[in-house]
Amino acid sequence: MKKKITKFPIDLSMLTESEIDQFRDDPTTLFEGYVDVVLYLRFSSERQREQSIEGQLRDCIAYCKAHHYRIVAIYVDRATTARKDVEKRVHFQEMVNDSSSRQWEYVVVWKLDRFARNRTDSAMFKFRLRKNGVKVLSATENISDNPEGIILEAVLEGMAEFYSADLSQKITRGMRESALKCHSIGGHVPLGYKIENHKLVIDPATAHIVQEAFQLYANGETIADICRIFNSKGYLTAKGVPFNRSSFKAIFRNERYIGIYKYKDLKIEDGIPAIIDKPLFETVRSRLSENAQAPARGKAKVDYLLAGKLFCGHCGASMNGESGTSRTGAVHNYYACYTRKRQKACDKKPLKKDGIEWAVAQDAMELLTDEVIEELADMAISQSDRDLKENTRIPELTAKRNEVEGAIANITKAIEKGVASDTLLSRLTELEKQKKTLSREIQEEGKYIYQIDRHQVIFWLEKFKGGNIEDEQFRRLLIDLLVNSVTVWDEPDGFRITTAYNLTSCKSKTFRISADITPGSDLRGLAPPKSTELNP
Repeated sequence: MKKKITKFPIDLSMLTESEIDQFRDDPTTLFEGYVDVVLYLRFSSERQREQSIEGQLRDCIAYCKAHHYRIVAIYVDRATTARKDVEKRVHFQEMVNDSSSRQWEYVVVWKLDRFARNRTDSAMFKFRLRKNGVKVLSATENISDNPEGIILEAVLEGMAEFYSADLSQKITRGMRESALKCHSIGGHVPLGYKIENHKLVIDPATAHIVQEAFQLYANGETIADICRIFNSKGYLTAKGVPFNRSSFKAIFRNERYIGIYKYKDLKIEDGIPAIIDKPLFETVRSRLSENAQAPARGKAKVDYLLAGKLFCGHCGASMNGESGTSRTGAVHNYYACYTRKRQKACDKKPLKKDGIEWAVAQDAMELLTDEVIEELADMAISQSDRDLKENTRIPELTAKRNEVEGAIANITKAIEKGVASDTLLSRLTELEKQKKTLSREIQEEGKYIYQIDRHQVIFWLEKFKGGNIEDEQFRRLLIDLLVNSVTVWDEPDGFRITTAYNLTSCKSKTFRISADITPGSDLRGLAPPKSTELNP
């Protein structure tokens, strides 16, 4: 079984003794579950009295236990703010980078404002996580935020996804230029290297471990044997933990060890110092391919578009994504009522994933009229303006600068009238310095704000309206944009579905569909809606 990442940079005093002992033996099995998740916890200030890291942890643990999620990593940032300088949240950045390994499906936060207060940052980083097949879930909130906030975030994410809006400009600016110079631009530093003057250089203290690993494997040693040898010698990985089988597979496939620098689509030969010569690397890679076992039987990553939004109409519990394999070996993905699945106390049948997602998306698409587009644009701009006022110091700093400019103007008029003194001139110099400082702070704060105008939003929504319902990516974004929650009831001839929307003009909509119900699954054969009830 693949070894999971294990990062718990927190005080574990809030756990029971048995949990601590189990954690020390194997952190990956502290909580048994069907879905792998990580936690991200943030404590904004040492003076903050809301929920401590430990309190957030308890709530998140309870949420994961209730949903049978297995916690494989915990990332914590203390005494930082989400609104400002997100780059300084070390463990947050580490979490985002680690998501590329696709070892877990969700990031669980205590509240969504623990993830980011700046909506632009939130959309940008959720977009990055989405690309890696990872979603963000709140342990204490059933819905993401107010409807306006959801729509703004969906618009920002959608613009980034479909029209390459440069939401990440402040982070990615200059990265490609740095890559062309073979500079290190963040991420994991491979074993055997260290960073000097922004470049990867050979670390004599650890490079021999890499050379020894390649040589042993090329000479016929198994990965398991090498693992035992290295751990007996006290060797550690680049992350400072003992070796496991996955560690070596990553090392043996890493072309940086033969001097190849990579960044996205950029590949530069001899861009960094080589630790291994190419013949040895090819020998190891060839043997690794020959010894490769049949593909793992682990679950493929499945994007459950209604995760956190789908609820059982019979008992009110959430319906969570599940998968199962039939006798023929076919994999089926569906949503199951938590109460029925875990407590056997509800008779709600599972819902076939594709069927329910398609029905909800198709119904939502019918709402994308010109009038609704105007409404969505108004809501997005309203939230954007509110974020500007509430989540930045720009209005406050601007007001102070206006006061300073007024004082400067008064002193200037007095000087022009012949009223001048050393005190007055000194005060003028002081005010000019204050104005420069305030202007610089306004400019700095503005780095964290991405302002959109109404025309941009309407243009994107008009393009979005013509999207292809056959495209799962489009269905996902449609659901994210419009759908707040979905509740499903079983009926004798099919299903009754009530969708709550992020709209003022249409709060909810109820429709019925017929389906060919078979044991263990439903929504197998969808028919057109039998009836529709609009709730403005």
